Amino acid sequence: MLHRNARTSSKYPLPSHGCLTSRKVEVKPIRIIPSRCLDKRSIIGKSINFNVLPLKHCKLFRRNDICATSEPGYASKKHEGNNPSSLQACFLKQLNAFYQFSRPHTVIGTVIGITSVCLLPVETMADLTPAFLVGLFKALVPSVLMNIYVVGLNQLYDIEIDKVNKPSLPLACGDFSMETGVTIVSTFSLMSFALGFTFQSQPLLYALLVSFLLGSAYSIELPLLRWKRHAFLAASCILIVRAIVVQLAFFLHSQNYVLGKPTVYPRSLVFAVVFMCFFSSVIALFKDIPDVEGDRGFGIQSYSVSLGQEKVFWLCIHMLLVAYGVAMVIGVSSSSLPSKLVTLLGHGTLASFLCLRARSVDLANRASITSFYMFIWKLFYAEYFLIPFVR
Repeated sequence: MLHRNARTSSKYPLPSHGCLTSRKVEVKPIRIIPSRCLDKRSIIGKSINFNVLPLKHCKLFRRNDICATSEPGYASKKHEGNNPSSLQACFLKQLNAFYQFSRPHTVIGTVIGITSVCLLPVETMADLTPAFLVGLFKALVPSVLMNIYVVGLNQLYDIEIDKVNKPSLPLACGDFSMETGVTIVSTFSLMSFALGFTFQSQPLLYALLVSFLLGSAYSIELPLLRWKRHAFLAASCILIVRAIVVQLAFFLHSQNYVLGKPTVYPRSLVFAVVFMCFFSSVIALFKDIPDVEGDRGFGIQSYSVSLGQEKVFWLCIHMLLVAYGVAMVIGVSSSSLPSKLVTLLGHGTLASFLCLRARSVDLANRASITSFYMFIWKLFYAEYFLIPFVR
């Protein structure tokens, strides 16, 4: 036990540089320093040899502890936490981590899809009022929050898989802690439902509820859940939300709740549901092609694992080409010349781009497959720009 009034001895002189400059100091009441900070050799009689205190442990000491170091000018250094540039860098890092956590390509798809579908009941420019924009905003905000809940929940249960398949995601690489992920997911789901109840749009609330239930069943590791383990159930979750719920619920939200019109199902809505059934199935199938290694290791029986990457890849390409062909036939049969031209030329162009890109994909190169997957999402966005022209 160290004596409370111990003084340093000239037998063990202190360094003339670093944190301490005086050879004799009055030591205030000293607490015992844990063994991880202080080597046994540093306690000699009633004196402390400060030269043996490691610099890296100085941050563990409190106000009344004394630390010396042989590094000149250490005492004059500012704490890095008070550096504005350091705080800014930390903030930007966290902001980028949240951006990656939200899976931005899915958020963009949600925003473009809902906006496109909400435009389908619009018949004249007189319908595009400020009230319509407010109604669109009421649909977008809770839907984006629910989208982030769904993709975030999936990451919470896929940390070990993502360390193999998607190591750059914030939970997998350690940019976000588990607690941070849980907080974001819980908060965003509660905010989404709170806004849904506040806006009092039944189609919107139903869309949020179905998305919540299917998104939870897809990811959560509980008996009868974790549907992503089964290829058919996993694809069904994505198809129901992206192809059916988004089209029907937000069309009714726009037609009944925003515009106050009676329910009428136009040709463009039927086309959107059928076409997006094809496209959502392709997304559900293709997203697993680059993830075969991790999925196989963790028992995820995707079609890419069971059938092979190449078969699933060309199945997706052929499904999209069939969908584009049907869309072009529908465009030719339209009685409106502008609708006919836009639908025919638009889908023909997208089909051509698809064929050209598909030929350049290297199925042995994961980066090449992932790049093509993101290209499919761009085709998904483009389709929603064409759907309102189907009349």
